[in-house]
Amino acid sequence: MEAHDLIIVLAALGASLLTLLSGFGLGTLLLPVFALFFPLPVAVLLTAVVHLLNNLFKLGLLWKHIDRHTVLLFGVPGIFGALLGAWLLDQLGDLAPLYAGVRVPVDVVRICLAVLMVLFAFTELSPGLASFSFSPKFLLPGGFLSGLFGGFSGHQGALRTMFLLRSGLSKEALLATGVAIACLVDFTRIPVYLTSPLKYEVVAQWPLLVATTMAAFVGAYWGKQLIPKVTLRGVQLIVAGFMFAVAVGLVCGVV
Repeated sequence: MEAHDLIIVLAALGASLLTLLSGFGLGTLLLPVFALFFPLPVAVLLTAVVHLLNNLFKLGLLWKHIDRHTVLLFGVPGIFGALLGAWLLDQLGDLAPLYAGVRVPVDVVRICLAVLMVLFAFTELSPGLASFSFSPKFLLPGGFLSGLFGGFSGHQGALRTMFLLRSGLSKEALLATGVAIACLVDFTRIPVYLTSPLKYEVVAQWPLLVATTMAAFVGAYWGKQLIPKVTLRGVQLIVAGFMFAVAVGLVCGVV
């Protein structure tokens, strides 16, 4: 295993643990790490695979708390949103670069992902936005919007929480239901990603995917033991700072 592979595996362990404690999702934390070592479209697909497998593992831990009505009401529109988001990612990826970066050309996808990283990091860190929530009557459009962002970049957790927070679910049900909805989005977007030639690059990375997924499983298990004992505001600040740095790297063509 090369040095950068070990970094990714350790990042998956920490990201999976923190996703249950800090408010950031696994994809939000893991995508910047993959993007440091792989072309951005490959990083998105690798992150999506690990995200899905980790969520399936978490479903095994939390399935008793799933609210099936909310999954249908929020998750079905999310499927259509994810299809559109994944399609947009594919279409924008075919556009010519906007300008030459420091190391790689900067295209529309890099700009969009950088903006999303900054927005969602800011959302999690802002006390007002972090506690903001929508009325339950907006669950249908909220599901579509969350799925749209999930299909495009994997950034769906923050929006999903905003729309589900006032749905009357317990903390355990909110977490389990969110995981089930995320699985629906992942099952929708990954087949769309796999229609591109990138699938061959991802298949070549299967040993890394296995190691990363197992590390995420361990992190999810540890995280479950710590709910609701830990508040990691300091960790949120560190992770958000990392995301801001990666966003700058994307815009400058370093990543």
